[in-house]
Amino acid sequence: MRELIEQIAKSLVDNPDKVSVHAVEGEQVTVLEMRVDPSDLGKVIGKQGRTARAMRTLLGAAGMKLRKRFTLEILE
Repeated sequence: MRELIEQIAKSLVDNPDKVSVHAVEGEQVTVLEMRVDPSDLGKVIGKQGRTARAMRTLLGAAGMKLRKRFTLEILE
């Protein structure tokens, strides 16, 4: 899942080398923390959060298949 989100984010931004996704495993949920260059933050979030919401929807759908819960946090 980490690689999926990282690949999507790298295709959206101008500085793909500054994209990093770190997975924090919990008992019930895995939190994916994504960091991007501050100038690319708007591209990852999208207008009214649509791009970020779409990535979270993909995580939810893939998590259903894997029987795990994933959340995405975009850090500054």
